[in-house]
Amino acid sequence: MLGLMQDRPLLISTLIAHAGSNHADAPIISKMPDGRIVATNFREVEARSKRLAKALGRIGIRIGDRIATLAWNTHRHMELYYGVSGIGAICHTVNPRLFFDQILFICRHAEDRALFFDLSFLDLVERLAPQCPSIETWVALCDQGELPTSAKVPGLISYEQLIAAETPDFDWPSFDENTASSLCYTSGTTGNPKGVLYSHRSQVLHSYAAVMPDCFNLSARDVVLPASSMYHANAWGVVYASTLVGAKLVLPGSKLDGASLVGLIEQEEVSVSFGVPTIWLAVAQHLEASKARIASLQRLVIGGAACPVSLIATFRDRHNVEVNQIWGMTETSPLGVVNTFKAKHADLSAAGREHLLGKQGRTVYGVELEIVDGDGRPLPHDGKAFGDLLIRGWWIARGYFGQDRSALNREGWFSTGDVATLDEDGYMRITDRSKDVIKSGGEWISSIDLENAAVGHPDVKEAAVVGLPHPKWDERPLLIIVPKGASSPSKQAINDFLKDKVAKWWLPDDIVFVDEIPHTATGKIQKTTLREQYRGHFSVGV
Repeated sequence: MLGLMQDRPLLISTLIAHAGSNHADAPIISKMPDGRIVATNFREVEARSKRLAKALGRIGIRIGDRIATLAWNTHRHMELYYGVSGIGAICHTVNPRLFFDQILFICRHAEDRALFFDLSFLDLVERLAPQCPSIETWVALCDQGELPTSAKVPGLISYEQLIAAETPDFDWPSFDENTASSLCYTSGTTGNPKGVLYSHRSQVLHSYAAVMPDCFNLSARDVVLPASSMYHANAWGVVYASTLVGAKLVLPGSKLDGASLVGLIEQEEVSVSFGVPTIWLAVAQHLEASKARIASLQRLVIGGAACPVSLIATFRDRHNVEVNQIWGMTETSPLGVVNTFKAKHADLSAAGREHLLGKQGRTVYGVELEIVDGDGRPLPHDGKAFGDLLIRGWWIARGYFGQDRSALNREGWFSTGDVATLDEDGYMRITDRSKDVIKSGGEWISSIDLENAAVGHPDVKEAAVVGLPHPKWDERPLLIIVPKGASSPSKQAINDFLKDKVAKWWLPDDIVFVDEIPHTATGKIQKTTLREQYRGHFSVGV
């Protein structure tokens, strides 16, 4: 017997329809690539999304067609999120920070039919145009008067011209909630990027989970600034989640440096923001140098890479800002775990709270985790045993776009490629990527833990640890450091600082000081490059 409840599909269009009706005047502030501030609201964004939806239908876009974007965090990109997916087409957000060959591969592999782009990417688009035969329509996200007349892009039109001919009298269509909504490719650190194809159902459920108190804890009273890019994993679902509750949105455009973000936070009285550790490290450094204040900011949600406990402490102690770590992947939409305390942790000592803050967090309802050994056997959840991390849930990928084979094992688990521990309270701690863990003399060393310890030194701006071939121990850690400012820390000073923070045999065999550390397009340390660069370091002696 089935229940007698209404069965209405979970569609992304219902988010903007709800906000447009119930939070119509809630502001949406965009900092455009040229520095202008544009103020709009949910009523206007829904109306313009509907005009876009009608325009897409006029040029022949149908359900299942892929529509690419090369765009920053702005209201126009937000309108694409809803206007494209709202008609059953697929919003394909392309990461402009990838290498050109990767971007070309992605657009050709997705067989995009149209591409919408900010003018700051015109040079890139001019290179793509002759090599992407599936793309029939090229749209610059600008006013008609801003359209470059000399652009080498066939039939280029402006976004405002495209939607100007349409009116917002449009009813969002209804279709199966499992219809694909959006497409985001992984950064492709090994091999070609892989496409993760989200569904309407998965994204609405992800949004529900994200706004919960023990997750992003968003409400209509918040002012939300996503410094997580809209071209990567749907800005961590922050745009959808903010729409669900009608929070004021502050979209920072292309400027994610410390000074620009602090200025926006102060100007718009931002209460919560999201981004990778490198962004907030730059913000912390700007605050220290400028003596600026961010009185409105209450919470930061930091993910994309392990967040050093020292950075969490800096925001808590100096700026009265709570930091919640999260962990996830493009394949997990990306919400996997969030680090929030349970009631039982209220009386923890300072050291105990610090220890817990160093973990990535615990799952929200809708996600399950497991750790297994090399033979696939489950390991104890005691916070000590570490193994390969598996995940499954309502918004977790089961395969990749264009690939027939499943990405799941027989029990329906997705292998994350991370090595982690799970404790009895459900808190997960990443110890390494499976390809980055250092195997020294039969024991494992966590490169992430060693990096986070090193970043705690006052003269260290950034640190990376890689395992390199060693004639005796198989692998040994090399610590690579970017000094802070004009400081010149010595190897001995760094080692002395680390001695009481990690096991003695974890101490690096050598320390190298550099001006910068290479990063992937999503802000993660590019360890493949570092391993190749220093491959023979220990074999030739130090």
